[in-house]
Amino acid sequence: MDGQVAIREVQKNYGSFKALDGVSLDIEPGEFVTLLGPSGSGKTTLLNVLAGFTRPDSGSVKMDGVEFLTLPPHKRDLGMVFQSYALFPHMSVLKNVGYPLKLRKVAKGEIDRRARAALDVVKMGHLADRDIGALSGGQRQRVALARAMVFEPKILLMDEPLSALDKNLREHMQIELKRLHDQLGTTTVYVTHDQREALTMSDRIAVINNGTLVQYDTPSRLYDHPVNRFVAEFIGESGFLPVEVREGRLTLFGEPVVSRDPWRGDTRAWMLVRPEKLAWREPEGPANRVDATVCEAIYQGDSFLLDLVLPDGGTIDVRCNPHTANIAIPSSGDKISFWISRDNTVLVEGEA
Repeated sequence: MDGQVAIREVQKNYGSFKALDGVSLDIEPGEFVTLLGPSGSGKTTLLNVLAGFTRPDSGSVKMDGVEFLTLPPHKRDLGMVFQSYALFPHMSVLKNVGYPLKLRKVAKGEIDRRARAALDVVKMGHLADRDIGALSGGQRQRVALARAMVFEPKILLMDEPLSALDKNLREHMQIELKRLHDQLGTTTVYVTHDQREALTMSDRIAVINNGTLVQYDTPSRLYDHPVNRFVAEFIGESGFLPVEVREGRLTLFGEPVVSRDPWRGDTRAWMLVRPEKLAWREPEGPANRVDATVCEAIYQGDSFLLDLVLPDGGTIDVRCNPHTANIAIPSSGDKISFWISRDNTVLVEGEA
């Protein structure tokens, strides 16, 4: 199967600013890989390197063993979906989708057949003759997707294509894109800063920050085994408790820490707090107990957010579902305790 990508030591500088700092990763044929990171992290620069819009200062990018960087964009066999969709307003839906085939000098009858087939895949066949200006945001996104895949590229590149959609439509389109990828099996590289979107759609996620690849892993590994505080903070809802490390002994507010994995660092550690990993009654077996004072309890429908003051005077926000936790919503000033079992205790390092 075609579509394997090997990125090696890609470097891109803009003056003294390192947009990409020696990034290396492999993308297997048929994988859906998301480049995830905050604004300015380098994820879009890396996508533009793959697309041929940006030439790196050094490094190598190969597709199926052939060097990519020496090829112009139109010879890279790539489909691309932009954030703005970049559709032609003066063309019908069908002509927009067929345009890449026209550029490749495909026969007119074949263009029509393949464009209609691509529209059927994205469930837009009934709107083939509609003007682009008459479409909703979600419909335009589907047309852009059909246009990107109509010529059956080896790789599909997507630059935050859902960012302009409202929340409900965006979540629906995430599922649709995942279904479509599973159906077609095209190697896909997707850029987003939305961690939930990345978790929903990806086979693997490359977390990028300050031009470097911080962690490249499956969604479940990133969530359950983050390599540092940045990844833990960026993937999922999280809070952090300060763990003191002294001569190999770990303590949390003066009490010994029990954890799932041995701590190998020699600096201060952070205990990761995930809402669904907390126990609001003392569990069986070893666990870390945290006592706190409620500053405020904020009702948010299916849960409430507790603003807690910790024993060292620090604060942390902890989400709690009163139904699954089987506790009453506390009031300001109440003393409260929660536990993190040894198996759910994850320690990470990094700056606060």
